[in-house]
Amino acid sequence: MGAEVFYGRRIDTSGPIVGTLNESSLHAELKRRYAQPGDAFEVPIDRFVADIARDLSGPDPRLIEIQTASFAAMGTKLDHLLPRFRITIVHPIVVRTRLDRPGRKPRLSPKKGSLHLLFGELVSMPTLLDHPNLDIDAILLDVVKVQEIDRHVRRGRGGFRTIDKRIETVHGTHRFASMDDVYDAFVPDDLPARFTTADLAAAAGVPRSVAQQMAYCFKYSCHLSENDRTREGIVYTRSR
Repeated sequence: MGAEVFYGRRIDTSGPIVGTLNESSLHAELKRRYAQPGDAFEVPIDRFVADIARDLSGPDPRLIEIQTASFAAMGTKLDHLLPRFRITIVHPIVVRTRLDRPGRKPRLSPKKGSLHLLFGELVSMPTLLDHPNLDIDAILLDVVKVQEIDRHVRRGRGGFRTIDKRIETVHGTHRFASMDDVYDAFVPDDLPARFTTADLAAAAGVPRSVAQQMAYCFKYSCHLSENDRTREGIVYTRSR
């Protein structure tokens, strides 16, 4: 990749791509990874700004959104743009975090993430992937969180403020183009015909809170139906 001219601006796609907005190194690196020659960056479309715009004047215009924050924040933007554009949401999921603090040896955070964290976002809009113009790339990453001492930060957070995040390792990308894809990827085949979220949690190897998010999403996508209520919780059956 080399220098390209976009809407009168020359952008060097061989190096880091940083838009006009204040973004982390992680966000900029993901834009660089997804960029292709001819792409435009930080493109105003109506009252919104697209991270990456591709082939806007062609037969299959596509927008790529690097979404490190909540999916709920994108609701209005998606409702407005999906009828006119194909959109890929690139969602980084942090598996391990290395803390880089001044005067201290870098160390791993005890918190670990997994692909199941995707449901924490899908619960805010469980019918998100019903739209044929939308797909999601969930990228599993190890990151370095660069922090500095900030005396205004409460002690419960260690007195440190995060000033940047950067990618250390990319473990892989999982693309979901529909809720069928999500269901097939996450719901074990060996679930009984009738099950609770406790059964789903045990079969999928996740906390029950995550299984509850899964059941909520799949109920709205019509993959699961509520069949009964017992002391153990709601009893679900497969709808498909």
